[in-house]
Amino acid sequence: MNTKIKAAVTVILLLLFAGVFLRHSREMTVFIAPEMTPLAGAPRFTIPVPTAPGTAVARNAKAIIDYSNARDGYVMVKFQQRTSKQLRVIIQGPSGASYTYILRPGDFEVFPLSDGSGSYTISVFEQVRGTQYAVANTATIAVRLADQFAPFLTPNQYVNFNKDSLVVQKAAELTSDASGLMNKISAIYNFIIKNFTYDKELARTVKSGYLPNVDEVLRRREGICFDYAAVMTAMLRSLGIPCKLVVGYAGSVYHAWINAYSHETGWINQVIFFDGRSWTLMDPTFASSANQSAEIMRFIGDGNNYRAKFFY
Repeated sequence: MNTKIKAAVTVILLLLFAGVFLRHSREMTVFIAPEMTPLAGAPRFTIPVPTAPGTAVARNAKAIIDYSNARDGYVMVKFQQRTSKQLRVIIQGPSGASYTYILRPGDFEVFPLSDGSGSYTISVFEQVRGTQYAVANTATIAVRLADQFAPFLTPNQYVNFNKDSLVVQKAAELTSDASGLMNKISAIYNFIIKNFTYDKELARTVKSGYLPNVDEVLRRREGICFDYAAVMTAMLRSLGIPCKLVVGYAGSVYHAWINAYSHETGWINQVIFFDGRSWTLMDPTFASSANQSAEIMRFIGDGNNYRAKFFY
């Protein structure tokens, strides 16, 4: 069969097939898979919502220690009785450091497991008189974190926010055009140091047990070092950026600052600003209140001036 005949036969067969298809097309059911649509960007971070489901608890008449979600980096504690006495929660983790928190009666509060995986002892204390306290409840638990960053992404008593918080909305606004982790950190950091002022009166009169209200601090754009650090920590966490609120000493002054995490470089522990090449210590209080003077920038740029004690 020569080439012309082969071509003619092929055309005839195609026409016959088309005719059969057209005659039966109304009776045929064709399943077409949905088109694959490429993602425009990474999915938005979902802010964790701490819960106390009661599946793993130490409970007595006075206090409940709920460690059901310990693998997610936190425990929840509730004092069940009415009392005018002071209450404390002390958490000792695998590092040996003891974290002491104020506890208010009546509601569950969230406390981070800042030391990572390992053995923790969580104790609730009730004031007897003055600085004397008696144990109201205690639990020792073995923790294996599902994610090493979980304690530093989840809201807690010191960094208290949720999806509806003003700080979350502001963080989204500030970083809407920012591409990349460092640009997002820089946008938030620069907003705080340029717009917040240090509350000298609060610093003079603040009492033990003070807790930042991050939305109120944002509204006032004024606060102490604890407030600055808590606001920025909440903003970064709301974007899915692991962030530690650090409490320790700046020189001889008890102070608070933050450490942030980059997947490229790890924990950024000595950060203040990004000059396009490197970061120095990120302490929004000193940079803001001193208007970024050369002297203060030299001080906060020297990591030896800072001694971290606690991480929240």
